[in-house]
Amino acid sequence: LLRHADRRRRLMVRANCDTSPDSDTARRFGAEGIGLCRTEHMFLGDKRILIERVILADSQEKRDEVFAVLLPMQRREFSEIMEVMDGLVTTIRLLDPPLHEFLPDLGDLRVRVAIANERGESTAEDEELLQAVGKMHETNPMLGLRGVRLGLVFAGLYELQVRAIAEAMADRISVGGNPKVEIMIPLVGSHMELKLTRQLAEKVIKEVELSRRVELPVDIGTMIELPRAALTANRIGLVADFFSFGTNDLTQTTWGFSRDDVEAEFFSRYLELGIFTVSPFETLDEFGVGELISIAIERGRSSNPNIHLGVCGEHGGDPESIHFFHAKGLDYVSCSPYRVPIARLEAGRASLAAI
Repeated sequence: LLRHADRRRRLMVRANCDTSPDSDTARRFGAEGIGLCRTEHMFLGDKRILIERVILADSQEKRDEVFAVLLPMQRREFSEIMEVMDGLVTTIRLLDPPLHEFLPDLGDLRVRVAIANERGESTAEDEELLQAVGKMHETNPMLGLRGVRLGLVFAGLYELQVRAIAEAMADRISVGGNPKVEIMIPLVGSHMELKLTRQLAEKVIKEVELSRRVELPVDIGTMIELPRAALTANRIGLVADFFSFGTNDLTQTTWGFSRDDVEAEFFSRYLELGIFTVSPFETLDEFGVGELISIAIERGRSSNPNIHLGVCGEHGGDPESIHFFHAKGLDYVSCSPYRVPIARLEAGRASLAAI
């Protein structure tokens, strides 16, 4: 049945994977590449301290010390994923961590320092950490210093990741591999954000090409996950090789509410009142979010007829949403590895329904 769906479908199906085991699972389920590799997920657990040190460093020298540790680590992880996905496109999103996920909790830190002060055990290091975290604290971190903003504010961070990607590609090519990579810039709201970041990335890629004497064809694009990005897609399209619709954040920013909060607090009441018939985070809101996607597709293609278009939010694995994406002419959907068979089947059904 899936082979039949594969023959009939137009939409390609990729997977959202952050590790080589996830990538292997996705490929076994028939994924045709990775549509979203979330690099911040590589720093969960014990590795979180490295991003914390980057954010809290009070000098570029200290930040560079952390970069020296991060480079081989990132290069190894990217190389492992490229090996599993050899010959298939791997779209790697540069860091997009809301700061609160990578910093100590401000409230907990205040309590800890207060207790230490009472006991006379407080240190200058504790006070410095509290001051630094307080300075970086954000009231609404999901709309704060994250995505492309992080890469532009913290000099060297995105360049480090691009270098790790380029060197991993060169390593794979040197042993006969066929890495196909796209670099995705997150949370872009202005074409200038993408233009400046792209220039930095291309400079690093060229340096690696010259030093390793190898050609590294890398497409550079962005996630469309803010209403302004959708509305100015004609300008962003001039400096992007592809758009990937991040429908999770696009839904949040269009509706103006947090996914975690709406599902935990008032979602059931909205269902009772008939405001929602289904969660807009499960099935795409075609009248609002879908309209923004339609606008972005039209405007992006008007300035860049060759632009590649996909979706990498959770909606990429939702049957009803897949029919919408097919109708809008997207090139691919990307979803979690275990939803790849569903997406393949529905993409085939969408082709038949369109006849």
